[in-house]
Order: sequence, then structure tokens, then C-alpha cells
Amino acid sequence: MERQQILDLYRWSEGVCFRHPGKGEVPTAVVGVVHPCGDGEKEVRACADCVITMEDIRREEAARSGGEYEPGHLGDVLR
Repeated sequence: MERQQILDLYRWSEGVCFRHPGKGEVPTAVVGVVHPCGDGEKEVRACADCVITMEDIRREEAARSGGEYEPGHLGDVLR
């Protein structure tokens, strides 16, 4: 699957990438949710480069373990 096809599986809006906060607000996708003590629910957002990097990691792990890989489910992994 091509890069843009993978990115199209996510919903994008302006936000701060958890790995690159210094970039400020850029197009990001929700890749998970965390629940800090006493602070409700917080979205974990990632920029396009980070989404692709995380998808590559998932694909490689699936290949190593003999599991199936289906892109577009980063949030499912982190929840």
C-alpha cells in the first residue's frame, strides 16, 4: 500500500504531534488516547511522518511474528 493510501485511512486535523511538539500545530491524526490521573482523557496525535513510521513498525512486527497487518488501526493498538 502506498504512503498516501495509508494516510487516507486516518482523519486529519490541526494538532501537535506527540513526537515533534516543537513543530507546533500541523496536520495530525489521533493514534491513541491516554487517561492521566485526575485529568480525564487526552488524545495522542501524530503527524504524517510519524503515522507512517508507526505503520512501518506494525507491518514489520506482523511479518516477524507471522501475524496479519492491516493499516489504519494505530489507535486500536494504543488503546
